[in-house]
Amino acid sequence: MLEILDYAFMQRALLAAVMVGITAPAVGIYLVQRRQAIMGDGIGHVALTGVALGFLTGANPVWTAVLVSALGAILMELIRWYGKTRGDLALAMLFYGGMAGGVLLINLSPTGSNANLTTYLFGSITTVSPDDVVAISLLAAFVVLITLGLRRQLFAVCQDEEFARVTGLPVRTLNLLLAITAAVTVTVAMRVVGLLLVSALMVVPVAAAQQATRGFAMTLALAITIGIVVTLSGTVYSFYENVPPGASIVVLAIGVFAVITALAAPLAKRRAQRVAAAEERCTLRDDVLV
Repeated sequence: MLEILDYAFMQRALLAAVMVGITAPAVGIYLVQRRQAIMGDGIGHVALTGVALGFLTGANPVWTAVLVSALGAILMELIRWYGKTRGDLALAMLFYGGMAGGVLLINLSPTGSNANLTTYLFGSITTVSPDDVVAISLLAAFVVLITLGLRRQLFAVCQDEEFARVTGLPVRTLNLLLAITAAVTVTVAMRVVGLLLVSALMVVPVAAAQQATRGFAMTLALAITIGIVVTLSGTVYSFYENVPPGASIVVLAIGVFAVITALAAPLAKRRAQRVAAAEERCTLRDDVLV
């Protein structure tokens, strides 16, 4: 199995997979708390326009996707603030416009085609270039710096915006920063998982970790561990079986979620029974004392 490391493109793909496994759950845990699990999917639609813009201008599609998806994420956040009545319609138009814009621009590009978009939509381990690794590494470092360095502030905002505002936190600034970080994470993951499936990698490892842990820190640590395991395993599997890596990674993540849920349910039931028994003993003791 170690012969996989003899290929330079697989070395790059595995390195990118590790960074995706870290960054996607690190951002996803905040989106899950805010009940915005589908936000990554919306950003992925917008990022497609950025990818196509890169082919049209001759720039690196990763960087153009970062720019366009960040602008799209900021616009989504502004719609969430000010578009209370027609916000869902505005977001739908943004998502569909991003997808349509990507298809239009890629066909206007002299060097691009719909086949180029497919590698970004579903991921491709053979197209991760050395320049992509550099870009992904820099972007992943930014994501980790924000999600871990500001974890207390972001956690407070995601739990209760009003309380965070009362305590003096810059809620709107933090919300915008989280939206931009989510956009960066989408572009980090698009070469390995694909734009259409990156949202699943943000959400599923977090959902799986929540079944087995209590507390924010433990959930985050387990979610990142699951993310790394499934991205590496899915990338290796896609190499040997010649299947899209994004699909392999997401199916593995869902499988891990199913296994953890199946194991955690009996434990949770047993824990609940012990708590109920302890409360009953306390009640009986209080009655005796009275």
